[in-house]
Amino acid sequence: MSLFRVNQNGFFLHSISKVFSGNPYYSKVNQQVTGKRWFSLDSTKMSNRQLSGSDLLKDNRQNKDLSFTMRERDQYKIRGLLPAAIRGQKLEAEAAMAYLNSLESNLTKYMFLRELQDRNERLFYRVLCENTEQLMPLVYTPVVGEACINYSRIFQRARGMYITVHDSGQISNILANWPEKDVKAIVVTDGERILGLGDLGANGMGIPVGKLSLYTALAGIPPNLTLPVTLDTGTDNQELLNNPFYIGLKQRRVRGPQYDDLIDEFMEAVIKRWGRSCLIQFEDFGNRNAFRLLEKYRDNYCTFNDDIQGTASVCVAGILASCRITGMRISQQKFLFFGAGEAALGIANLLVMAMEKEGVPNEEARDRIWLMDSRGLVVENREGGLDNEKIKFAKKAEPMKNLEAIVDLVKPTALIGVAAQPKAFNEKILKKMGALSDRPLIFPLSNPTSKAECTADEAYHATEGRCVFASGSPFDAVEINGKTFHPGQGNNAYIFPGISLAAIACGVHTIPDESFLIASKALADQVTDEDLAQGRVYPPLSDIREVSLKLAAKVAQYFYVESLATVRPEPTDKLLFMKTLQYDYSYV
Repeated sequence: MSLFRVNQNGFFLHSISKVFSGNPYYSKVNQQVTGKRWFSLDSTKMSNRQLSGSDLLKDNRQNKDLSFTMRERDQYKIRGLLPAAIRGQKLEAEAAMAYLNSLESNLTKYMFLRELQDRNERLFYRVLCENTEQLMPLVYTPVVGEACINYSRIFQRARGMYITVHDSGQISNILANWPEKDVKAIVVTDGERILGLGDLGANGMGIPVGKLSLYTALAGIPPNLTLPVTLDTGTDNQELLNNPFYIGLKQRRVRGPQYDDLIDEFMEAVIKRWGRSCLIQFEDFGNRNAFRLLEKYRDNYCTFNDDIQGTASVCVAGILASCRITGMRISQQKFLFFGAGEAALGIANLLVMAMEKEGVPNEEARDRIWLMDSRGLVVENREGGLDNEKIKFAKKAEPMKNLEAIVDLVKPTALIGVAAQPKAFNEKILKKMGALSDRPLIFPLSNPTSKAECTADEAYHATEGRCVFASGSPFDAVEINGKTFHPGQGNNAYIFPGISLAAIACGVHTIPDESFLIASKALADQVTDEDLAQGRVYPPLSDIREVSLKLAAKVAQYFYVESLATVRPEPTDKLLFMKTLQYDYSYV
């Protein structure tokens, strides 16, 4: 929770001078709360324009359900509009969890949480923050994949903004329709590559909505400062085009100059309305666009691509933590990627940077990384050539398409799955990995769970419990010979909320790649010896809120050292500074 308590006018309800005693940036923070208030803590309480009657109960930011006192029920003219019982927020949260746990299907649980967010935002975030480990798979992966598949069928209330290719020339005016005057973070998708599920068009809105819920739950970024956006340029998914209930444009995807012009106009409109420090996170764009859009905008906008950079950061964090188990440096490993799309190339590039930090020349670092895509091993003499991102990792070898044969050739110590091909890491391949290394790294990172290259149980049993395992989706603990292993989940949620909090708090205009290596190290450093002994290469999800804060503080330190931060004066205590900006989900 925030250290601040503010009333409806944004003024302090009690002194916080003791909290900031001796901190030279107190006056700046005070100005941000009572003056500029860019993080708008007061908007999470009763707004300046206090609603009453049924309008109050319909407003998800002001509604408190049965927690309204009798005095409030009289004051706001809602007496008689609610049952007689008065339940505090704690009891309301318990009631919400009791009902959720009574539901059978994960999709139904997802829909209940979305309805709760639409009805009572503060209660939703209390429930999510206090039950993170249980609920994060429902709010995000893997259940969000099922939700996106069914998004048109379960659609009830719009969240965020939908901008179509037919809105060209009007995007600035459309953004002005958003009711919040200040937005600090946007997650945007065009729905072309949703998780490992492919083109889901406008149904992909579930991803920005879910991601931004985690911005708030895990990093404390106030929800009123966030905006989910879907850029609807059509879909090539014939099943959706044939679906009478599909919520998006019923046309084939627009590509080429018209598509590029739409993205350009959107980016410029965001900056015009909310400034250069407004964070724009790209999410689930197709391979053909993800890298080039990142390259196009990274130097002139506060932007990053979570599929490329966030996945890379969390994976490298797991590898850094695993070094304490294997006793090997990153530069001593040999990596084989099953898959060579956004995630694989993002991880590969960050691994090269990490190896360079260990003193390894760039070419030597790239030599330790092998890629396999849908056409087989990525080699220099491939017929039809290679795109620019893959060329630098291409090897002088004969073309091969069989993963088992490629493992025999490469002899990797680390096998990373990012191809969304379930069961690709079969028992024979896993046993080969166990024979090649005493502690092989097995990272089937594809989401959702149905797309994972292998399960934790399969990996641990095939390697007799010797592998270091991490996956993209959660797996249950595995017991072998009386020892219980708790598989690590390499969820991007360990990275993107903290990175985003640091970027917003520091007012940066660009986010360099090194930010993600800093984040990787900050995350790996929080893995305890006890975690490692249990087989974890990530901190428990139950600790992720504190993990995100500490990560944000480390990244913020980097932003100030590199003169990227525009918020001045520089706070002496970065962790305390992050805490002062956090959303308060309580009613009082």
